[in-house]
Amino acid sequence: MTVQIKCFQEIITIGYRVYHSYDLPWFRTLSWYFLICVNYFFYGETVADYFGALVQREEPLQFLARYHRFISFALYLAGFCMFVLSLVKKHYRLQFYMFAWTHVTLLIVVTQSHLVIQNLFEGMIWFIVPISIVICNDIMAYLFGFFFGRTPLIKLSPKKTWEGFIGGFFSTVVFAFVLAYLLSQFQYFVCPAGYNSDTNRFTIECEPSDIFVLQEYTLPAVIQNTLRWVRLCLSVCLSVCQDVRRVSAEGTRHSDDFANTIPGHGGIMDRFDCQYLMATFTHVYIASFIRGPNPSKVLQQLLVLQPEQQLSIFHSLHSHLRERGMLPPAAGRPE
Repeated sequence: MTVQIKCFQEIITIGYRVYHSYDLPWFRTLSWYFLICVNYFFYGETVADYFGALVQREEPLQFLARYHRFISFALYLAGFCMFVLSLVKKHYRLQFYMFAWTHVTLLIVVTQSHLVIQNLFEGMIWFIVPISIVICNDIMAYLFGFFFGRTPLIKLSPKKTWEGFIGGFFSTVVFAFVLAYLLSQFQYFVCPAGYNSDTNRFTIECEPSDIFVLQEYTLPAVIQNTLRWVRLCLSVCLSVCQDVRRVSAEGTRHSDDFANTIPGHGGIMDRFDCQYLMATFTHVYIASFIRGPNPSKVLQQLLVLQPEQQLSIFHSLHSHLRERGMLPPAAGRPE
C-alpha cells in the first residue's frame, strides 16, 4: 500500500503541475478521494473472496460485505458529482483532461498493484518469481549495456542499447528457469492460500499441481515439461515488455524520472513500473492457463448459504457421486 500510494502521488504530481498553473480547484483532493474509493472496492472484493466465511460471523461486517459493490459505486458517484461541481467555465477541456489523467493513473497503479495481492494468494511462487526476474533483467541489462553497449535501442531512450537488451533477455530466461525450478521443490511456495473451516485458519498445504512437477512429453528435449513453459513465458514477456514499458513511461513524463525519491534511481514509480506490468501478465497467465476450481473457496461460498440451501447442495452432490459409482448404491438418500 505504501508503494502504491507513493507511485500514485508521483504521477498525479506531474498532472498537478499543469493543473495548478490555472488555479483550478479540487484536482488533488478528488484524485486522492478516488484513490481511496478504488482501494476500498478492490480490497473489499479480496476480503469477501478469501475471508467470506469469517466475515459472515461478524454482524457489522455482514452488511458491508453484502452491499460492498453498491457502497463502492455510491462513493465513486459522490466523487463524480464533486468533479462536476468543480467545473469552471473556459477550462472544461483541461479539467476533463485531468479527470482522465487521474483515472488512467488509477488503472496503471491501483489496479495492477491489486493484482500483485491476487497473485500472492495463488501461491508465493507467483509473487517471488515475477518480482525477482524484473530485478534480474534490470541488473543484467545494465551490466551488458555498460560493458558491451554500442548500438542505441531507440532514440527516445538513448542510454538503452541492443547489447543490453539482448544480454538482459537471455540472462533473465536462464535465471527464471533456475529460480522457478528451485522454488517448485517446496510446497510452501507453490500452494495457494486456503481457508480451513475446521481450524478457522488459512493454510498453505496442498498436493502440488502437475505444472510444478517435472514430466516427460513426446516433444523436443528443450521443452520436455510444462514448468519450463511457465518460466519461459514469464521471462520472455518480462524481457520484451520491460524496455517497452520504460520507453513509454519516459515518453509520457517528458523527463528522466518520475521523482527523485531514490537518489540516482529516480522515483518509486521508476522502480516499480515494470513490476506492475509483470503482475498483470502473471495474473492473466494464471487465469488463462493455470487456475482451476479451488475447493477452499467453494467451501467458503457454501458456508455463507442458508442451512436449507446447504442441505439441498449436499443431497445433489450425494446423488451425483452415487451415480458415478463413488458411493455404494445401497447407501440410499442421506438423512
